[in-house]
Amino acid sequence: MIPFNKPYLTGKETLYIEDAVKSGKISGNGKYTQKCQTFFEQTYGFKKTLLTTSCTDALEMAAILINIKEGDEVIMPSYTFVSTANAFVLRGAKIVFADSRKDHPNIDETKIESLITSKTKAIVPVHYAGVACEMDTIMDLAKKYNLFVIEDAAQAIDSYFNGKDGMKKALGSIGHLAAFSFHETKNIISGEGGMLAINDEQFINRAEIIWEKGTNRSSFFRGEVDKYGWVDVGSSFLPSEIIAAFLWAQLENLEKIQSVRKSHWENYYSKLKDWAVENQIELPNTPNYATNNAHMFYLVCKNLEQRTSLLDYLKNNEILAVFHYISLHKSPFYQVIYKGNELPEADRFTDTLVRLPLFYELNFDKVIEALIKLEF
Repeated sequence: MIPFNKPYLTGKETLYIEDAVKSGKISGNGKYTQKCQTFFEQTYGFKKTLLTTSCTDALEMAAILINIKEGDEVIMPSYTFVSTANAFVLRGAKIVFADSRKDHPNIDETKIESLITSKTKAIVPVHYAGVACEMDTIMDLAKKYNLFVIEDAAQAIDSYFNGKDGMKKALGSIGHLAAFSFHETKNIISGEGGMLAINDEQFINRAEIIWEKGTNRSSFFRGEVDKYGWVDVGSSFLPSEIIAAFLWAQLENLEKIQSVRKSHWENYYSKLKDWAVENQIELPNTPNYATNNAHMFYLVCKNLEQRTSLLDYLKNNEILAVFHYISLHKSPFYQVIYKGNELPEADRFTDTLVRLPLFYELNFDKVIEALIKLEF
C-alpha cells in the first residue's frame, strides 16, 4: 500500500533530541527553540517568531493578540480546517465565511469587501496547498477598513507572493500575524508543532508574554526584570526543546526536502495533464502572483460520483488518496447557526477535490501508472 503520507527523517532528529535531553534544558525556549526561530526570521524576514505546540496554538495566540471579543466578526474561507475558525470562536467571535475562487480553493478576494461590517475585526486568508491568496487586495481592504490580517500559513512554508509592487514576499510575512504548522503531514515537520510569525511590532512584547502563560518570564531570564509575575492572559503555548530539536534537523535539510517534493509535484503535473483533460479533471492552478511549495498535489473531479469512483479505484490498487475539508459552513457544528450566503465553490471543492500521496520517498510512478489506466 502506498500511504497518503510518510514522514521524512533526515537522520539527525534523534541526535539533536539526545543533545537537548543531555543539556538539562528540555522544557522549551532553549538552544534549539532559539536556533529555529532565528532561522525563520533571517530566512523569511519575519520580525519575530515564536514556536508553538501546534498551528492551532499560534492561531489562538493571534486571536488573543488582536483582542477578539464577543460580537466581533472575522472573515475567512469556508473551505479550510476547523482550527482556522475555532481559534476565534473560542474568543466569542462570529465567523463570516467567504467563498473560494473558481480556479483555486483559496478565498475569493473579490467577495470579501461585501462581507465587511462595522463589527469586522479581522480577515484570515488561508494559503491552501501552500499557494498564496491574492494578498494585495486583502491588505488594501484591511488598510481601508482598519482591519487585522492573520495569515493561516499552515501549509505555506517556503512559498511566496509576488506583489504588484514587484516585491517577492514570503507567505506569513505580509499580514500582521501568521500561523504555521509542522505537523507530520507538512513539508517540514516536528510531529506536532507550529509557529506564530509576528510582522507588526506592536504585538512582539505581548506575544512573548502570552506565549509564557501570561507572565514576563522571558524578560526575567534575559535579565530585563528582577522577578517575573502574571501580567496578562496567556497559556502554555511554547513547545519542549525535544520538539524544537527535531524541527532543527528538518530545517537544516529544507532545500533538499523542497527540491525533492517539487520534483515529485512536477512529475505528477506533466504526466497527468493529458489524462486529466480526457477525463474532465482539473489539475492544481498556481496563479501568476504565487509560487508553488509542493505541499500538495490535488485533483478536482467533475462531480462527487467521479471522485468516489476514483478513490475506490486507487484504494483497490493499494494507493491511499484522500478527500479534504468539508466546508465549515456546512459542518454539523456551524450549519445550525449559519445564516450567510450560499458558497457554491467551497461546496464544489468539498465534493470533488482529491489529494494524491506526496512525500519525500514517494514512488510516484506507481500512482501515475494506475491513474493513466483508469477509464471512467
